[in-house]
Amino acid sequence: MTNRRMFLKSLAGATAGLTLAVKTHAADNESDRLGEVLPKRKLGRTNQYVTMLGTGGYHVGWTTERDAQEVIEAALEGGVRFFDTAESYANGTSETRYGKYLTPKYRDLIFLMSKSTGKDAKTVREHLEATLRRLKTDQLDLYQVHAISTPDDVDSRIQLGVLDVLLKAKEEGKIKYLGFTGHQNPFAHARMLEKTKGSDIFDTVLMPVNVLDQTYFSFTKNVLPTALDRNMGILAIKSLADGRFFAKKEEAGWTSADPLIPNYLSIKEAMHFVWSLPVSVLISGNENATFMREKIALARSFSKLTEEQRTALIDKVSNIALTGKLEYYKRKEA
Repeated sequence: MTNRRMFLKSLAGATAGLTLAVKTHAADNESDRLGEVLPKRKLGRTNQYVTMLGTGGYHVGWTTERDAQEVIEAALEGGVRFFDTAESYANGTSETRYGKYLTPKYRDLIFLMSKSTGKDAKTVREHLEATLRRLKTDQLDLYQVHAISTPDDVDSRIQLGVLDVLLKAKEEGKIKYLGFTGHQNPFAHARMLEKTKGSDIFDTVLMPVNVLDQTYFSFTKNVLPTALDRNMGILAIKSLADGRFFAKKEEAGWTSADPLIPNYLSIKEAMHFVWSLPVSVLISGNENATFMREKIALARSFSKLTEEQRTALIDKVSNIALTGKLEYYKRKEA
């Protein structure tokens, strides 16, 4: 308990600085030609400010095309200006749908990111070129080394020129900022940070951040402090453990006998917990416009949880966290 409190206290100052740009009064918020924009947070050491809520591209790829279009439109209408995708999401379908419904009219308003799972320089270059074509843009705001899984995976990608080809693409103006992602193994993230501490080429890191993560095989403990020391933007995913906080996901065919929501906490508590940590943006996947609007409402109602409130939520779910069942995506070895 004491160590946990000390850890949360150590994040408090960083959180305060990061959320400086978050306005609490709607009248003070930024607006553009589509209307009022959600509160923004600074993206690490970049000069960019991004909306505290982002649209997840994975769901945009696998849901129906009509729902995908409605999710994009609901996000824009609700003030979301951060859009996530990847070449691997539904074999490019997510990017294609953004290229159809998002970028033709709204590229100037949004922060657009994508990712490559490529293991070598040639594959990453091919992925990037195809991504730009599908998204119908000549530049990405952020491009990321996607889904690193182990320290050895990190070493291999570096040896096979992945970082070199990304730096070249950045020099060519095809990418503004660089990042890396993963959800399996915090020690893979730690290795990437270690391997790049000299060049410091990465501006962002994408990783799971949720109330369970604090207890077991934690990204928040093993990655976040170093990333913050490097002044990197933190992109939070899996804030509801890919939906496993709930009792049932019919499309995926799984059920939870003891769901976090509503047995232990509310969706509001789960998401406000994440926004109370030093994250730049919480990326949320939504397969329909109703879910998207719910997340937008939660962003607009955000009030930072105190250290005591965060600790109480962690303690409430710690026994479940130790089972590892809800955070199914994590590897259980370094």
